[in-house]
Amino acid sequence: MVSLLCTAVPFASAQPTPDQDSSRPQSSRDRSPAGTAESWDANRDGVYTCDEWKGYLGRAFDRADRNHDGILTSAEFEVVRRMGSALADADFGYFDENQDGKITRSEFVGKPNEFILQYDKNGDCRVTPEELKDTGTDQKRPGGRGKKS
Repeated sequence: MVSLLCTAVPFASAQPTPDQDSSRPQSSRDRSPAGTAESWDANRDGVYTCDEWKGYLGRAFDRADRNHDGILTSAEFEVVRRMGSALADADFGYFDENQDGKITRSEFVGKPNEFILQYDKNGDCRVTPEELKDTGTDQKRPGGRGKKS
């Protein structure tokens, strides 16, 4: 799993953002083109961007950092895992890049998104529906990494 730190990174299923209620029933209008509920696609345009991913992780970090000290302990990280299925199986050690027993905001938010790395064909840090169609993955959800094995 350590080898994943440089290249393979967490990518989220299109799931509720940390500031949304994940217990709310899903309607068909909540579904993204990737076939999932409310996603880290913040503007719901069907384009997954690096900025949207970082925003999603930033909101998750802020919500979990209960004492506002700029780090997540393993107990605070459990809050991240309960925010929605996008990070439900995330592994603390994966994000704790220097293995010091705490996760800084930069360690957490700075992780690139493997889904974008894999499907962003033109390198613009955006995955469009056209790029997904070109790879035959238009029905796949942006699934996750950084998860427990």
